[in-house]
Amino acid sequence: MAKDLHVVLVPYAAFGHLLPFFHLSVALAKAGIRVSFISTPINIQRLPKLPSELSAFINLVAFPLPVVDGSSLPEGAEATLDVSSEKEKDLMAAYDLLCHPFKQFIANESPNWIGVDIFPHWAIDIADDFHVPVFLFSAFSAATMAFAGPPEFLTEHGLKKVRPSPESLTSPPEWITFPSSVAVRRGPEAIGCYFFYNMVLGKRLPKILKNCKAVALRSFKEIEGDYLEVLTKIFQKPVFPLGLFLPDQLAAEQRDYGEEWVKTFNWLDQQKPKSVVFVTFGSTCKLSKDQVDEIAYGLELSNLPFLWSLIKPEKASELTEDFDILPPSFKKNTAGRGLVCMGWSPQLEILANPAIGGTLFHAGWGSVIENLRYGHRLIVLPLVFDQIYNARLLVDKGMAVQVEQNEDGSFSRDGIAECLRQAMVSEEGNRIGLKVAEAVAAVVDQEHYVGEFVQYLKNDVATQN
Repeated sequence: MAKDLHVVLVPYAAFGHLLPFFHLSVALAKAGIRVSFISTPINIQRLPKLPSELSAFINLVAFPLPVVDGSSLPEGAEATLDVSSEKEKDLMAAYDLLCHPFKQFIANESPNWIGVDIFPHWAIDIADDFHVPVFLFSAFSAATMAFAGPPEFLTEHGLKKVRPSPESLTSPPEWITFPSSVAVRRGPEAIGCYFFYNMVLGKRLPKILKNCKAVALRSFKEIEGDYLEVLTKIFQKPVFPLGLFLPDQLAAEQRDYGEEWVKTFNWLDQQKPKSVVFVTFGSTCKLSKDQVDEIAYGLELSNLPFLWSLIKPEKASELTEDFDILPPSFKKNTAGRGLVCMGWSPQLEILANPAIGGTLFHAGWGSVIENLRYGHRLIVLPLVFDQIYNARLLVDKGMAVQVEQNEDGSFSRDGIAECLRQAMVSEEGNRIGLKVAEAVAAVVDQEHYVGEFVQYLKNDVATQN
């Protein structure tokens, strides 16, 4: 019976991973499956509120983040949003030590399945010790996973054989046999992605892919069908797309975000439908001061209404006021036309507001899905790793316009303004809007996606019994 199933989920300590795993918990619980969600105390406190009718099915398990000798993690830092990019290595080292309480938990609970992220390779040995099957749940798009390739090509030896240099990442690999521009540019972009494959994924993902029984990911055949077929072929195991995968109650949930956000939503409610550009680059990728300036000037030049959720740029911790971070003339020149909100923002609630018509963002896959759900026009400005592949995918599919960037990833205010106007007030923007609307309409019936996956989990357990 489904109610007898117990699935343990192990996400990485980044909110681009934690939130998809939380949504998966909700989807499994709605199917009557008991879920244990493993993370750390502060990260669990930051998660959305559990739907009351599902709370009996979901156990949020908080393991204290272990202390690593010689680590310089700030106090209370438990996720990538809490640390600079230089200190993420220390966070990952602490995260890996969760293997010890995790092993004891599995010994005590004897779950039917373990669902892992792409990073906790240590969960494979623990699962093997206790004869528990594993599935990989990827927070990345099918295009990103397909570009990474078969597990044997991600090992150090395999990487040298098929991708001997950063330049080898600048064109689609041989196993992608259909027209695709999903690849990286030369220069720092290629070097950064090559380092990620070599030093991060290559030491973790191949072991998980080789030993898991199935792969699930937030994707849909209507947009990524060709890449999903590639994954089935190169992984040689079942691959399950789970649809747009955002529970309705999370978007509709009303929460008290404070007086400033009440004012912000009141301002949005006064704007024309589909007229406002939402600007957000998430909490993990911190913009530089120069990047903030170019985006600000681009918004100013565009003459479009906007709402900008701005995280304080790197190396600007001493700046405390908006006017310290933004160009001096920006506030005066955009008064009445746009708002800048510093720090965290309730993104789903913003995207659900009728005034929002388009989003300028980094093309992180979670944000792509949230925007697709509400049919917004997409203006993409990728900064790191999978965002680069997602941006190319969306442009290939006619669903986004991408800001022009140089080989070093830099961009100009004129490029920002041009793309904003192209997406929001041009014929091409109308075509993008139609493409996005068609894609969303095609994925209206999402229950069959999760249903197929749940049935697979049940059938496997029944076979083992």
